[in-house]
Amino acid sequence: MPEMFDTVLVANRGEIAIRVARTLRDLGIRSVAVRADDDPSPHPAHFDEVVSLGAGALRDTYLSIEKIIEAARASGAQAIHPGYGFLSENAAFAQACADAGVVFIGPPASAIETMGDKISARHAVESRGVATVPGIAEPGLDDAALIAGAERVGFPVLIKPAAGGGGKGMYRVDDAAGLPSSLAAARREATSSFGDDTLFIERFVTSPRHIEVQVLADAHGTVIHLGERECSLQRRHQKVIEEAPSPLLTEAQRAAIGQAAVETARSVGYVGAGTVEFIVAGDRPDEPFFMEMNTRLQVEHPVTEMVTGVDLVEQQLRIAAGERLAIAQDDVTLSGHAIEARIYAEDPSAGFLPTGGTVLAIDWPYGDDVRVDAGVEQGGEVGSSYDPMIAKVIAHGATRGQALERLRDALAETSIFGVVTNRGFLRALLDEPSVRAGELDTGFIDREGERIAAARIPSDALAAAAADLGQALPMRLGAWQPDGWRIGGAVGRRATFRDGDGTARVQALGERTTVHRADGTVDELATPVEPWLVRTAEGTWVRTAEGDWLVETPPRTRRGRADAEPSLASPMPGTVVAAHVADGDRVAEGQAVVSVEAMKMEHVLRAPVAGTVHLHARVGEQVARGQELATVTPEEASA
Repeated sequence: MPEMFDTVLVANRGEIAIRVARTLRDLGIRSVAVRADDDPSPHPAHFDEVVSLGAGALRDTYLSIEKIIEAARASGAQAIHPGYGFLSENAAFAQACADAGVVFIGPPASAIETMGDKISARHAVESRGVATVPGIAEPGLDDAALIAGAERVGFPVLIKPAAGGGGKGMYRVDDAAGLPSSLAAARREATSSFGDDTLFIERFVTSPRHIEVQVLADAHGTVIHLGERECSLQRRHQKVIEEAPSPLLTEAQRAAIGQAAVETARSVGYVGAGTVEFIVAGDRPDEPFFMEMNTRLQVEHPVTEMVTGVDLVEQQLRIAAGERLAIAQDDVTLSGHAIEARIYAEDPSAGFLPTGGTVLAIDWPYGDDVRVDAGVEQGGEVGSSYDPMIAKVIAHGATRGQALERLRDALAETSIFGVVTNRGFLRALLDEPSVRAGELDTGFIDREGERIAAARIPSDALAAAAADLGQALPMRLGAWQPDGWRIGGAVGRRATFRDGDGTARVQALGERTTVHRADGTVDELATPVEPWLVRTAEGTWVRTAEGDWLVETPPRTRRGRADAEPSLASPMPGTVVAAHVADGDRVAEGQAVVSVEAMKMEHVLRAPVAGTVHLHARVGEQVARGQELATVTPEEASA
């Protein structure tokens, strides 16, 4: 029997580093963390030793192969677990580990290289009889060749980076007119995320469902699968809700897609834990098309662990140590159903733009059938330098319906104050009839997300903020109007708060509170007692079952210049990654002016009117939320 490692370094941060450390501790293995000096992640507290990577850009810290290898040498680590993201699918890193005599807990560099290039991956799996989506996929295709190929494939098409994953640089294009600008944006994102702007094009599958299969392969030729996960609820190709097993597949279809995943792993001599992703038409689940293979642990791996009882990190460690798989295919059984929700630092009501800030208070759910993998703690900072996902909440049940209810309850018990998150959106999403029925597709959130996210601040949150405002009267003088008497009786106390694009007026009288909305609707409810809230300079954070709400009073009206020029302000903290025009250029209404990137998301700012543009930020500049990046002098004013 090969010997297990006694020291393992984890080349990652946040919740995945903490999750890997948990299994290392359970196995009695000494754990070593790496940390950028300016990283607010709490993961170092969960390790036996921490090695500094210094401060600076990602390329100088978590993406520095030399620093990671040196940290392993200095700490005496025999192996490196890469987590996911960063260097986890970097063939050069896997090879550097081998050259340094350190075990890379993952597949061989050759498998990473083949599967990391989506074009070579297609050719590899096709050789094993695995079907791929029709498209044009050859190395070195320029824009002209891709445009011509798209015409042959037929619209709509999907532009995909050959070196990428995670939805970055992927664009759906419905007609030829949209191709040039989408290709330019895809190349820019691919270069930024992967250092390679090679693209290819696939036919866009109508009503697609995203189904992936977890595989395990040892170095002795055994390859098995652990069932599938449904990941169809995603936004801009980023997964939001994942579950296992898929509500779509029959047992026969499950066995067939599992075998296709096994053949995919065999096509590259795979070793370790990996995930094979398929696109499946909702009306043809018996015809899965291979999309890509993720040669690492997946973010959504907990749902597989909960229905199989298999610790995937432990299996990664044992395989990397040279052990044979102790699990045969016939040993794999799926028990019940598990669903995971990703909590992101983003504002659904503002187009899901990234947010950030200081975590003022935090409260996680708990229970035998609930699991939380979190990467933030109270007092921590959520910035724009890293991925916006800050936690995962996972629930298990005997049935899919029971798992859904337990996840809804767990999200209701969750609270994060100080950072706007998508928690309320997630709960509303789980209440959608089609989601509850398992009628999913990858475009659902893109179609319905704005409607689902458009919920007003709940009346109980407004009432709680009003009650808090009354208690804080010395601090808020002028915002809360004291009791008064009029002919006909007392008017009670009143306050006005922001409510979406308008305002809501709250009136408290005795034990009753009335909320008057701008659209004329009126809600009456009992005045809350001891609500869960945190008071800040910006307003009051209030927890309700529907979400965490920052309830603010409207800003005082300020006089401005009558001739103020239309301004383009950054909608989020981030980096200016592109200037689409030059200073002084004439622009048309709606024309792209600058692009800002934060937390791996790019946002294009467009001219609000036609006129002359004046740029106030440079490409590469770090900008704050609300910072003015450009102004446009309208044509009339220019004349």
